[in-house]
Amino acid sequence: LDQSVIATGFANDGQSQPAAGQVASKTSTNNFINFCATVPQLPITNGQQVKTGSCNPAPMGIIASTSNMPSSKFVFPQNFGTIQANTAFTVQMAIKNLDTGFFVNANENYFAAPQFTNSQGQIQGHSHVVIEQLSSLTQTTPSDPTKFAFFKGLNAAAANGVLTADVTAGLPAGVYKISSINSAANHQPVLVAVAQHGSLDDAVYFTVTDNGTAATGNS
Repeated sequence: LDQSVIATGFANDGQSQPAAGQVASKTSTNNFINFCATVPQLPITNGQQVKTGSCNPAPMGIIASTSNMPSSKFVFPQNFGTIQANTAFTVQMAIKNLDTGFFVNANENYFAAPQFTNSQGQIQGHSHVVIEQLSSLTQTTPSDPTKFAFFKGLNAAAANGVLTADVTAGLPAGVYKISSINSAANHQPVLVAVAQHGSLDDAVYFTVTDNGTAATGNS
């Protein structure tokens, strides 16, 4: 371990200035280099998507500055919009401050390298869209992340600041939430310089009907 990269602040548990409910941080004097040895019951992630859980020794990497924090906004479907059931459509999502088109082999290099940036400081990565069916637009119970109606990695570079995904089979009639998952090249969630920031992702809600028109108040 090169002594010049040791983060001496990692030895501080943060409790010198306690706040109500604040817990002590884990500490290390060697950048947690052997952290995974403390959880021998877990396999090393090793670039794999281990569904039962794992321990990943890769460092977080380059943290994006506040002026380079990514964000996204869905163009289509629109929030509270209505589209026709079982009909192909194209998701459109505007993206900024993410150098898109960078994705690695998700089966062999998952979380296997640090986040990195381009010469302008923008995270080099890609995005995803996931569509989940809801019981209603007013659903308040958390959804099940293991279940989704559509998922697509947006691996291409954005065209004129917009990423797209074709939902070729459409969706059955119902109510849906569509969310972005903006990621670094090795599929980890993007990391930024400060804790207090606006959302780095977007989510909108839309309805799918048999005729593609919104239900009226009398229907």
